Amino acid sequence: MIKVVAGVDIGGTNTVYGLVERTGNIVAEGNLKTTDYPEIHNFVSALAGAITNLMKGKSGIELAGIGIGAPNANYHRGTIELAPNLAWKGIVPIAEYVREKTKVPVVITNDAKAAAMGEMIFGGAKNMKNFIILTLGTGLGSGIVINGEVLYGHTGFAGELGHTTIVPGGRDCGCGRQGCFETYGSASGLVRTVLNLLSEMKEESVLREIPPSHLSSKKIAEAAAKNDPVALEAMDYTAEMIAFGIANAVGFSSPEAVFLFGGLAKAGEVLFAPVREYVNQMVMPIYRGTVQILASGIPESNAAVLGAAALAWNELK
Repeated sequence: MIKVVAGVDIGGTNTVYGLVERTGNIVAEGNLKTTDYPEIHNFVSALAGAITNLMKGKSGIELAGIGIGAPNANYHRGTIELAPNLAWKGIVPIAEYVREKTKVPVVITNDAKAAAMGEMIFGGAKNMKNFIILTLGTGLGSGIVINGEVLYGHTGFAGELGHTTIVPGGRDCGCGRQGCFETYGSASGLVRTVLNLLSEMKEESVLREIPPSHLSSKKIAEAAAKNDPVALEAMDYTAEMIAFGIANAVGFSSPEAVFLFGGLAKAGEVLFAPVREYVNQMVMPIYRGTVQILASGIPESNAAVLGAAALAWNELK
């Protein structure tokens, strides 16, 4: 009998799940619409049923546990707490609900911490005990690993680098504060930078032909690769701000590597090269040359399921 765990990633719109072996091999996967289940118990029943159906389709496997990645998830308490993009309000003891339905151990954390666990068990950080992963999507999430352990802190919500201030009094952030790392270093932060630069710079740019609502980090990166002046300036500024956030993090945890993951990281060397250069300039001399800036070693298409599964395997070891 081969043991598998279910890796589950709960998003505001969709939930993806898969059965994952200890090696990281995904045996089967599926998805359901989170928005179809505004009542939490209905969602838990649907999820448990979906996992059971996946198991039925495969012979010779046994479900050993379930790992869940979710917004505002608290590892210590097994809860989702005050998640703004989910229909379930307040503090939801989801790990307990899923455990009652499935009769296997259930563990939960937020998606960025799950990504860090996935990187450590299945990805580029297999031989590392100290590293950080930054997820550069619409927001900026972070997972911090110190001495081989994911950092959760007293509340379970430690390591929110995206909401450290890098520009006092700067851009408004969805968290209600100003100047957060997320507002400069994320994919949406890059778009905001381009919109500012288009009004400030006189140079010709293909980005002027794109309606603001259609601008994306992908289109900006493509323009930068073709030496578009506005795109290049925006990428350089964004790289500098990412490096600023990284340099601050290096000062407190001295990681062996910082992994960049998500939509903005797909820009490749047009982003990575200046980030590496700026980090080297900004860190204290004792840290210079000690931290690698790397792309994630996990394919983005499988990252959410693998991260959540890694969380479960780590708990079971």
